[in-house]
Amino acid sequence: MPSHSINININRESEEPIYKQLIRQIQMQIESGNLPAGTRLPASRTLAKKIDVSRISVVNAYAELRAEGFLSAHAGRGTFVSKDSSAAAQTAASNGTSVDNTNLPDQSLRDLMRLARRQGVINFSHGAPPLEFFPVAELKDAINTVLDRDGATALTYEVAEGYGPLRAAIRDYVSALGIQTRPSNVLITGGAQQALDLVIQALVAEGQTIVTANPTYIGVIDIARTRRINVHGIPMDKDGIRLDCLEHYLMENNPRLIYVMPAFQNPTGQVMPLHRRRQLINIAAKYNVPILEDAIYHEFRFEGESLPPLKALDEDNIVIHVSAFTKMLLPGMRIGYLIAGGSQFERLVRVKRSADISTSALNQRAIHLMMQRGILSQQLERNNRELRRRRDAAITAAEEHFPPGTRWHIPQGGLYLWAKLPDTGPTAAELFIAAVQNHVAFAIGNIFFLNGGGAYHMRLNYGLQPPEYIEEGFKRLGRAWRNLACDYDEIEKAPVL
Repeated sequence: MPSHSINININRESEEPIYKQLIRQIQMQIESGNLPAGTRLPASRTLAKKIDVSRISVVNAYAELRAEGFLSAHAGRGTFVSKDSSAAAQTAASNGTSVDNTNLPDQSLRDLMRLARRQGVINFSHGAPPLEFFPVAELKDAINTVLDRDGATALTYEVAEGYGPLRAAIRDYVSALGIQTRPSNVLITGGAQQALDLVIQALVAEGQTIVTANPTYIGVIDIARTRRINVHGIPMDKDGIRLDCLEHYLMENNPRLIYVMPAFQNPTGQVMPLHRRRQLINIAAKYNVPILEDAIYHEFRFEGESLPPLKALDEDNIVIHVSAFTKMLLPGMRIGYLIAGGSQFERLVRVKRSADISTSALNQRAIHLMMQRGILSQQLERNNRELRRRRDAAITAAEEHFPPGTRWHIPQGGLYLWAKLPDTGPTAAELFIAAVQNHVAFAIGNIFFLNGGGAYHMRLNYGLQPPEYIEEGFKRLGRAWRNLACDYDEIEKAPVL
């Protein structure tokens, strides 16, 4: 086969992400005939070194081009221009090329994870509960009852603070968790994500800083970047965010907010012990920095000691408590809430009113009725029982199928298994591509880190799949890692045309 060389010129001043520049330039060279069908492309490590870019950028570009039909991969041999690349080029030409100019540091990995949506993939990547957990029949009956009872009133604008009876019911509900509050301190929101966004908008101005654990919930990173505020990550240990590092940072800086998820943290699944919860509140009060407590998984506990939320320990009114009925009940209903006091609450109401006027009156009334009927408590008990069964299946399957040297802790609740692959083999991003080709997917660890860490970490939502699919999915994942590890050196050392 004749020799063909690939020519890449990266514009580091461009707003176009590097991986998108790679996709565009490789595609152009295929379309022009400079890289004809059958041409073997350089290994990702080789090309990354040659043009001085991150290997992840090359991995992501190759994956996208394979998904679009321009390239094909052959185990043990490498990546080649596909024989069907001319047809792919015609399709691309007719559809046009979309360029993402947001240029977020993790955007290429987020784009890569779109491959998990392919049909037939056993998907552990999403953060949602499984569809079979949803009480659809109970919701249908609740909505019909509300419409019969309230008529058109259920379809009009609600006050910005939320439906009064629901706010009172939430007051009663959280009192069982140890939180003493009044309905007037409860604000109904469009899910926990909106609650987090409202707090950040209300308390943090553009250019100011919030502090969080590292790794952290990707949704908070997205909010912060959208609002153009800074995020500072504090290292974690087995008990959560490290308070020595946090206090050292607070001594030298003036962040506006501390964001934490003390129970079954996303992505690690860690639980902050009681003594550290108390210490965190004391430190925040000492430096007068509010705490934003994300308690979305607080009640997803199926073993171990039940601990009070931070808000239940808060004597200085420094904690803003956020939760929702989305993970535990019905994600699509988008009913969440936050609890705050004093002037903070009034400011949050103003931000809420300007954001969307009010949360759906019908949905609020339906959730309230389901709480009255005891459906929420029944659902939690049933879900936690099933989540424990799926957690046990995940641990058993991981022990059997994951490569030797993979590390994880056994979660006592929540949805996630946070695993670290051996750092002598392929990274999680590289494994993801091979895994999707084996019809299984997970969340790549890098996307949860603020400093580019987590290259060998992966988050697996075992709650998404029943035990038989967990077993099969983890088996595919282990097989993909072994095949990739065997091919790793062979591909890197193969001659490049």
